[in-house]
Amino acid sequence: MNGGKADTVGPLLLGVRHHGPGSARAVRAVLEEARPDVVLIEGPPEADALLPLAAEEDMRPPVALLAHAVDEPGRSAFWPLAAFSPEWVALRWALEHKVPVRFIDLPAAHTLAREDDEDPGPGAGDDVRIDPLGALAEAAGYDDAERWWEDVVEHRGVGEGDAMASFTALEEAMTALREEYGSGGHRRDLVREAHMRLRIRAALRESEDGVAVVCGAWHVPALRHKATVAADRALLKGLPKVKTDMTWVPWTHRRLSRTSGYGAGIDSPGWYGHLFDAPDRPVERWLTKVAGLLRAEDRIVSSAHVIEAVRLAETLAALRGRPLPGLGETTDAVRAVMCEGSDVPLALVRDRLVVGDVLGEVPAAAPAVPLQRDLTRIQRRLRLKPEAGERELELDLRKETDAERGRLLHRLRLLGIGWGEPAAARGGTGTFRETWRLRWEPELSVRVAEAGIWGTTVLAAATAKAEADAVGARGLAEVTGLAEHCLLAALPEALPTVMRILTDRAALDTDVGHLAQALPALVRSLRYGDVRGTDTAALAEVAAGLAARVFVGLPPACAALDADAADEMRRHVDAVHGAVALLGDAPAPGHGKLRARWQSVLRTLSARDTVPGVIRGRSVRLLLDGGELAQDEAARLMGLVLSPGTPPADAAAWIEGFVGGPGGGLLLVHDERLLGLVDTWLTGVPAEAFTDVLPLLRRTFSAYEPGVRRTLGELVRRGPGTRGGTATAISGTPGFAPEPDTVRADAVLPVLRLLLGPDGDDGGARDEPAGVTA
Repeated sequence: MNGGKADTVGPLLLGVRHHGPGSARAVRAVLEEARPDVVLIEGPPEADALLPLAAEEDMRPPVALLAHAVDEPGRSAFWPLAAFSPEWVALRWALEHKVPVRFIDLPAAHTLAREDDEDPGPGAGDDVRIDPLGALAEAAGYDDAERWWEDVVEHRGVGEGDAMASFTALEEAMTALREEYGSGGHRRDLVREAHMRLRIRAALRESEDGVAVVCGAWHVPALRHKATVAADRALLKGLPKVKTDMTWVPWTHRRLSRTSGYGAGIDSPGWYGHLFDAPDRPVERWLTKVAGLLRAEDRIVSSAHVIEAVRLAETLAALRGRPLPGLGETTDAVRAVMCEGSDVPLALVRDRLVVGDVLGEVPAAAPAVPLQRDLTRIQRRLRLKPEAGERELELDLRKETDAERGRLLHRLRLLGIGWGEPAAARGGTGTFRETWRLRWEPELSVRVAEAGIWGTTVLAAATAKAEADAVGARGLAEVTGLAEHCLLAALPEALPTVMRILTDRAALDTDVGHLAQALPALVRSLRYGDVRGTDTAALAEVAAGLAARVFVGLPPACAALDADAADEMRRHVDAVHGAVALLGDAPAPGHGKLRARWQSVLRTLSARDTVPGVIRGRSVRLLLDGGELAQDEAARLMGLVLSPGTPPADAAAWIEGFVGGPGGGLLLVHDERLLGLVDTWLTGVPAEAFTDVLPLLRRTFSAYEPGVRRTLGELVRRGPGTRGGTATAISGTPGFAPEPDTVRADAVLPVLRLLLGPDGDDGGARDEPAGVTA
């Protein structure tokens, strides 16, 4: 470097592999020996003010530096650091020895200002983009860069009597690569290296020859290059820039594979962490840890298995010419000895140990947006600590703490912070139960920063976001969904705005499909009033008015539809039917009850020839399930539709509507008259029309459960009990008779009494539907 004594002596360049435990141990050894006056580390200079936080007791890696644009928080970058990262080791050494430490990489303000997040690829006017470690591994005859790195660095120690040995060798190798490939396709590195050289010059002017630089080994030849100050400043001139904020955030081992910040990632962070923590006898310690995991999962693994696995791993290493067993050898030994050749338990070992779910912690003093601080405060109060591993959370909304947890998770979902996702409840289906699947990912810190524009607290931000989403909603269904979210998240201040927009949209929207699509979410919202104590009177009034408009507009909207439109309208009919069932016997605007008016609409749909067959068939099925249509009448209507005068395609669509969906197969199993009608019609379909109706029938019957399909096959094989509507007695098949067998039915009564309790005793409150008696 030009100018003065500092340039003659030069800095101590320590080229490392990011997240490399061998490099980390070597860095510590060199720093202990050299005792530099200043430590410079590859990283964003804006983080210099945050470095003292790394010495806090409640700072526990893995952690990451998070930089995001102030005006666009979604534009962000992470610089992850694990306990075995050379940068973290250098940082902690400098803080412990009270040595000045600074970051020297290109500022995040320039990095985040770039519109393209990746370097140019091949053909962009530079050399071929290469992986330096991959190129060195290939030159050494290895087909796996990880295995090569283990052999030449991790298993070789830090050098006998010369702590700089590994750095010297890596610098020579990288110098050869840079001479051959130039920047290797990483054109942005030229700008970064220019900035690093300027920062190194400044440090050398302060401390003669006592400067240690920890950076990626790829950059060492460029930092050693005698470039002029003018040339470096020319490279940095005119770079775009944005205002940025930076903080520490927790990171996870699983996310160390992410290539952000300095673009580094590893596939086996748990294994690398083990190599760093256990430099002596790492294989024995690792296999003991694997045995402990498998024993915790109720697999039979003894100390003899560990001894044999160690022997096998060492033998494999010797056969493969490796200095010590690596991850490949230990994995093969675990598979053969502890897993009995199965990859199923081996997948558990990889997930829990090789990768791992270690989640770091950052001090409360770390900078954060107000929304993040409020979220942290609520998490602590509700004892809902973020965890890296996925877990299920069962909530009973009748308990205040669980109700608050549910409201928090719903508010975060409304803000786009997907910490929890609703899951199917395993115990009961009451509205007072909720099940969530929780998993905290480091990227959620960015989502929290983005959501900070809506407010300084979770409640205020969710309220403002709901109101804004309601105003900008494109369809009626989006507004009804927001109304449901407002009730689930307990946002009373947002609900009036959402209800006003909902009423206006419902009054102006004349599309029956939109109205039918919006009604179910609106009606579902009414179910939450009793448990959450929310006043849903206004919501019920809007829902009743919406239902009445659907009743009026549905019959004409179902006329003259093609197959796709008819299938979509059939789904709307199902959704409205379920919504009316939840509304119950609420009075309809005008006169009458909602349920009675809906049954009248179904009768109209089932009788009109202009309505597609799939909708007519579904209307008959819904009336039959609701007890509004006798089975004889349903059989008569099916007989009319399946008569020779009806086109086969229309008849097949009617059958799909009638017996498709849940319970359709059981209907045919238990009513052989209907099965006989279908069988007779199907055998009479002309050959030229059979290929047209086959896809519809296949789609209908393939949706049935395997047991139902098997029973239907047996009934068809022996011949159904009805032909052309005439009942015939079937003999010789146990369980089927013209009349119910009362003797066999009485035999199950004692068992039912044991299960359900004595007559007149409800056995306490249950989640099951009431009214079931023996």
